[in-house]
Amino acid sequence: MEDRSRLDRALGIFAQVKGGEGANALLLALNVFLLLSAYYLIKPVREALILEGGGAEVKSYAAAGQGLLLLVAVPLYAWLAGRLPRRRLVAGVTLFFAACLGLFYLLARLEVPLGVVFYLWVGIFNLMVISQFWSLANDLYTPEQGKRLFPIVAFGASAGAVLGSWVAQQLIGPLGVYQLMLVAGGLLALSLGITLAVEGRLQPAAGGADQPPGGAGAFALVFGNRYLLLIALLMLVLNWVNTTGEYLLGRLVSDEAAAAVARGEALSEKEFIGRFYAGFFMWVNLAGLLLQLFAVSRLIDRLGLRLCLLVLPAIALVGYGLLAALPLLAVVRWAKTAENAVDYSLQNTARQALFLPTTRQEKYQAKQAIDSLFVRAGDLLSAGLVFAGVNWLAFETGHFALANLGLAALWLGLALAVGRENQRRTAAG
Repeated sequence: MEDRSRLDRALGIFAQVKGGEGANALLLALNVFLLLSAYYLIKPVREALILEGGGAEVKSYAAAGQGLLLLVAVPLYAWLAGRLPRRRLVAGVTLFFAACLGLFYLLARLEVPLGVVFYLWVGIFNLMVISQFWSLANDLYTPEQGKRLFPIVAFGASAGAVLGSWVAQQLIGPLGVYQLMLVAGGLLALSLGITLAVEGRLQPAAGGADQPPGGAGAFALVFGNRYLLLIALLMLVLNWVNTTGEYLLGRLVSDEAAAAVARGEALSEKEFIGRFYAGFFMWVNLAGLLLQLFAVSRLIDRLGLRLCLLVLPAIALVGYGLLAALPLLAVVRWAKTAENAVDYSLQNTARQALFLPTTRQEKYQAKQAIDSLFVRAGDLLSAGLVFAGVNWLAFETGHFALANLGLAALWLGLALAVGRENQRRTAAG
């Protein structure tokens, strides 16, 4: 083993870093840092546009529309991933999304209504670009390296989310909503340069040249493999619970925004909503950052992936139980803060590590399907629940919380099954 540099030893405070591994892990962390910074710059923009234009119900239905779009986007991405070398695939997808941000800015300046369209685009951008990054990271590391070094890499994601949400909170007033799109586009371009640099420094963990994996389509891979299908179902239920929780938060925030304007405490509902979500995202991601830095590596090392997968559904059970009893904005805000902070730190690192004992084709094609279409299928089911609850069942906030409580119990069972299968597959590998 190579001698450990000062950087390796410094990073060893947070994870087990061997000689020569620190610089590459830090580059990957910087890469995903920029991607998440860009996303959290435009996330408050998305919330302001969709909630001002149609309210929490339209937001929920638009989230379901993302699932329909992904029926086209996922097979197209899988087709490209099966035919393009890794380097060209990553560069092309990143540049496409950066160009889209410039186009949205121009349309906004022309006063073209963007609420629903931009919401749909942001959801697909977040899922596909971040999933692509983690496919690359899984490809560059062995399972043994990934379990040790992913907490450092994921720290970059947590730090980027904190910075992006903080910068958005500071700039949304003086710059305005739409200018944040241009800043995010510049960060995407910068991240691509780092991607190409780190990709050149590391060889794929599976060995071999940067060649297209080819093979079966993304959906065939998922439905033909028990392990991948269990991960897909886990992500579907996780997002069903999370999206319904986001609806509850948006519903109560919209009501409070209208009341604040009526009392003269805010100039407009859009400004109140934008500031609320900028602050909310900042606290969520600050908590996630601290967890990622000081807890995730130690929890994975001591508990293993199997037990770490159980933490978030257990938190959801407690949070939605409280919300069912006390359906207030303060309760849902802090319940969602805890849920999202653990989701963005421990849960995110654990679920990315689930793909370490998979083939390269499964990493790029099946993972993209799971991280995008199956996640959005959870949005679709959440939209159905919201529609039925609002229009047919006259659900109040507490009723939706009870529904999420039942789903969290199902989520806990799926997490147990995925953990067992990962342990079996890792041992076999």
